Amino acid sequence: MERVPMRDGYGKALLELCRRHDEVIVVDADVAKSTRTEWVREQYPHHYVNIGISEQDLVGTAAGMSLAGLVPYISTYGVFLAGRAWGQIRNTVCYNMLNVKLGGAHAGISVGPDGATHQALEDVALMRCIPNMMVIVPCDYLETYKATLAVYDIHGPTYVRFGRNPAPVVTKEDTPFDLFKAPILREGTDVSIFANGLMVQEALEAAHLLEAEGISAQVVNVHTVKPLDAETLIACAAKTGAVVVCEEHQCIGGLGGAVCELLCQQCCVPVELVGIQDRFGESGWPEELLKAYGLSSCDIVTAAMKAIARKK
Repeated sequence: MERVPMRDGYGKALLELCRRHDEVIVVDADVAKSTRTEWVREQYPHHYVNIGISEQDLVGTAAGMSLAGLVPYISTYGVFLAGRAWGQIRNTVCYNMLNVKLGGAHAGISVGPDGATHQALEDVALMRCIPNMMVIVPCDYLETYKATLAVYDIHGPTYVRFGRNPAPVVTKEDTPFDLFKAPILREGTDVSIFANGLMVQEALEAAHLLEAEGISAQVVNVHTVKPLDAETLIACAAKTGAVVVCEEHQCIGGLGGAVCELLCQQCCVPVELVGIQDRFGESGWPEELLKAYGLSSCDIVTAAMKAIARKK
């Protein structure tokens, strides 16, 4: 399977946005090479501004730009954007419903050798709890490209989260993408696996492993964490009667929390969570970390078995 960094999709989408729209401005926190915004700096220098390593100024400046009629796309490592600039994101951007697009790069434990300080494992929770913020976690390079383009048409703050390292390309160029719809990638009758980001491929692999055990697993790509596609998720949970939620993020406050909040009110079925279990990350190779932190396809299989066993 082809593997391409999700950040490449972000960078290419920014190039396309700059080509199409004069008002798009790409604002960087001195990490242009890491986030692929260097491509904009090289090809559309009049669309590019480097604020420096100052995340709070990054957000505040972008807020002012949006009030002047520009559409700022700001990006840096997700752990610093969501963590260091949370107050500015909440009180300046979201409270005033400003049209600022946030890109949280280097997300998840798969950043690898950079270690705990650079592995954004709480950013979805931090962004999801702020009113007016839309949160998207694409599953691959192509979906990151499509999501980055799509948020241009949404007036208001959005947060697109993506990883650094080469990741499996799960979708195709002609795969439909709708910010408000969670696509069902595989039908099943015994358990529903809700996943996003890098975990979508792990979920698909787990479904194949479960099939060998005579278990039919449905796989849903929940790329938009907020707002959730409640209609699809409730229907899938009701159909199979058991759910597993998979994410490269803390189980607290992320996709797992969002799904549990929804289902406990609308469709009470057993739910198992596959994610980071209230731990900090550590340095290591991405594949090793996914296994060490219980995020592999085999861990999803185990969780699916538990969820099925809990059916009444």
